[in-house]
Amino acid sequence: MIATLLFIAFLAMLFLGVPIGAALGLAGAVCIALANQGAQWFGLLAVPQNFYAGLGKYPLLAIPMFVLVGSIFDRSGVALRLVNFAIAIVGRGSGMLPLVAIAVAMFLGGISGSGPANAAAVGAVMIAAMTRAGYPPSYSASVVGAAAATDILIPPSVAFIVYSVLVPGASVPALFAAGMIPGVLAGLALMIPAVWMAKKHKMGKEEAALPRPPFWRSLRDALWGLAAPVLILGGMRAGWFTPTEAAVVAVFYGLFVGMVVHRTIKVRDLFVILRESGELSAVILLVVSLAGIFAYSLSTLGVIDPVTNAIVNSGLGEYGVLTLLIVMLVTVGMFLDGVSIFLIFVPLLLPIVQYYKWDPVWFGVILTLKVALGQFTPPLAVNLMVSCRIANVPMESTVRWVGWMLFSMALVMVLVIAFPPLATWMPRALGY
Repeated sequence: MIATLLFIAFLAMLFLGVPIGAALGLAGAVCIALANQGAQWFGLLAVPQNFYAGLGKYPLLAIPMFVLVGSIFDRSGVALRLVNFAIAIVGRGSGMLPLVAIAVAMFLGGISGSGPANAAAVGAVMIAAMTRAGYPPSYSASVVGAAAATDILIPPSVAFIVYSVLVPGASVPALFAAGMIPGVLAGLALMIPAVWMAKKHKMGKEEAALPRPPFWRSLRDALWGLAAPVLILGGMRAGWFTPTEAAVVAVFYGLFVGMVVHRTIKVRDLFVILRESGELSAVILLVVSLAGIFAYSLSTLGVIDPVTNAIVNSGLGEYGVLTLLIVMLVTVGMFLDGVSIFLIFVPLLLPIVQYYKWDPVWFGVILTLKVALGQFTPPLAVNLMVSCRIANVPMESTVRWVGWMLFSMALVMVLVIAFPPLATWMPRALGY
């Protein structure tokens, strides 16, 4: 009865517009109190204890740093220089600017760990450029929103950090390595429908008339941005620093590039950058800590075991259960953000992963692919919200374009399910 009340209270608060973190914490606290009616105050001590326990994990220190990196590179002018370099390589023509937008978003995924920050950085440059070249703003917003979703697959990734905290046996370096091949495949899969739609609808007619940037000058301007992922990922692989320390190194590198090399960040800009990053980091970490209360109530009320038994004894079989979970998470992903999905569902799904002996790293990539799809699946798609705001178009205008890109990325998820080595080969090759 109390377990049922837990989910009813949580869903009711969501429908009433209560922020998801507060809904998780309040529902969990109320059910903990009801479960300890003989000693309410003693039982309620579990609330602050689990609030702190949800937050007091070393890998989570990387989250505010990678969020800060995203804000710094957004303002440093790196995205514009990478765009010019990419155009110098592929040239001008119908469908080339969308291809460049996706390629640059994939590359920036190796610098920051935040999809919305990636969408803002790429969208600020590419949406205006694509509009000048004759692409519809709704199409441009769709391309940028979808491209930024590769950010949580290509390391470093905030989603992988959160998953590693929740799942024993899935280290951050292993998850980072596992996400590389699926992340690149997802980006390539997005390029196909983006270029095809541009050519089919004869978009970008004015693009061919625009000048092509000189190659060597563009390469020289982009070198500092090109070196960032090499420093971050190469340093982790060489053992110079941990993923958490890599985030700090990336912050100072970004500040050096923005303030000394490109001189696009002034001292007065630092307060705005730090404030924006602090606000976003606080929201993420507050949801993480409040979800710790919800997860504790799930375990103490005995919800997880009955749910696990019901699913594994449903007669669907291993792949039937996996299909059911994907359909469920696709539906949930239309309404909740990725971090919230991880925090709510991973404690419930972990016993199923253990029952079928699925590789936790492989399952983390599958779950993250699902979250990436949710980031540009209407009606609540955080990346698409950012790109639509920049393009000044309503989200419903993107549906006709974004559907094809959702289908393409979904095919990548099917490939990773059918061929697990796509996710597991690189971590094993690197010895993680």
